[in-house]
This record gives sequence, C-alpha cells and structure tokens, in this order.
Amino acid sequence: MKGGEENLGQDFITISLDLRFKLGTVNCFLVKIKSDYVLIDTGGTNNRRKLEEELGKAGCTPGNLKLIVLTHGDFDHIGNAAFLRQKYDSKIAMHNDDFGMIESGDMFWNRTKPNFLIKAVAGLLFKLNNSDRIKPDVAVNDGHDLSCYGLSAKIVHLPGHSKGSIGLLTSSGDLFCGDLFENTKRPALNSIMDDMEAAHLSVEKLIKMKVKTVYPGHGGYSGSFGQSFRKVSDTPIAPVQVGLV
Repeated sequence: MKGGEENLGQDFITISLDLRFKLGTVNCFLVKIKSDYVLIDTGGTNNRRKLEEELGKAGCTPGNLKLIVLTHGDFDHIGNAAFLRQKYDSKIAMHNDDFGMIESGDMFWNRTKPNFLIKAVAGLLFKLNNSDRIKPDVAVNDGHDLSCYGLSAKIVHLPGHSKGSIGLLTSSGDLFCGDLFENTKRPALNSIMDDMEAAHLSVEKLIKMKVKTVYPGHGGYSGSFGQSFRKVSDTPIAPVQVGLV
C-alpha cells in the first residue's frame, strides 16, 4: 500500500504480513529517502519470503537499506531483523530496555513474568531461533534524531506494551507507534499491555505533541487518533497479560 508522501515528506509503503496461527497481520513500514531506505519493524520469520519480495518491488536491495528501527521486542516485529542485517548490511536500532528480547529470544524479558504454563506455551509457539537472535547496533532513546539517516523524524519512548517500546514521530506529524495503539476494528489502545499505567502516561505524552496521523503495528492508519487521544487516556482499561503479539 502506498503511504502518505505528502504528509511524511518522503515516500513510504506499508507492508502487511500475516501472523502465525491466523492471529491477524502486522505492519512494517518502508521509507524511501532518495536512493536509500529505512525499515520500521520486520515482521515474523514465517513471512520472510514475502517481506523480501515486497522490499524488492519497492527497489530496496542489499546495500541501500541503511537502518532498521524496531519499535519493540516481540517476535512479530523483530523476526527478520538478524536476517536483514546480514543480507542487506543494515544497522539495527532499538531501545535498550528491549534489547534482551532479541538477544535471548525471550519475549518476557524485562516484562511482568507470566505463570509457568503461559511462558512455556508462548516459548514453544513463538520461539526465536538462535540464528535470529542478535545484539542491536544502535540504542535509541526519547528524542533520538534520525536526520543522520536522511529521515526527518525523532524517536519517542512509549512504554506500556513493553518497557522499551518506541515510536517514530516525523516533523510533519506522522507517528509510527508500534503496539501502543491498534486499529484492527477501531482506533484504540492496544489490548495487550505489560504496564497499563505506563501506557496511559505514554498517551498523555503524545497529547502534548503535534501528532496528525498514526500508523499502528496492527490495523490500518488513522487520522482520528489525535481527536481520540484524550478519550483513550481517560478510559480505564484492565491489565492484560502481555507477550503474545
């Protein structure tokens, strides 16, 4: 899907990939900057071939994918990062509070620990192979400027879904928010949170920023998020066990 060139100031596409076990889809965003590219999230290992095909169609080939930004450490966002770094010679950027997830393959690293049964089942269903575990190249935090990669955007630390969750906010007001929000049925706070209080604080933080359009990790983009930030923030939501999406 062709993205908002007139809004972002750069050309980008949304690559929607199926999740395992028919759990829905996950979005990756490929931003073109002159002859180079920046990729936001990489999808799961189960759709590696489709991801490569979509990158190729867009003109992204080994050597011109300069940066991969991982919004958090879940399997459906980091699954192809190691593969792409090796094949495309890309740098991997991530918040260091989620480093351990991609280094160990443990989606519960630095999160509230689930009971043994949930962790065992999740480990079997969403395991990250040793070859897909890496140490990111760049640790990013709140306010990190991406202009050195040609992208007029800054990192926004958005804890809640995980401690190291981040978003990318462009100078024109486009927010790639990872899994803080979702839009599978309607624009909403993601239904799976590790720390609900932190999630609401992240929303409060965004209310004070100039956000126009939100591109979530799951579901379509929405220009109505700005109007619903306050409503989302003021609505109490019961904590849900995290770690599966």
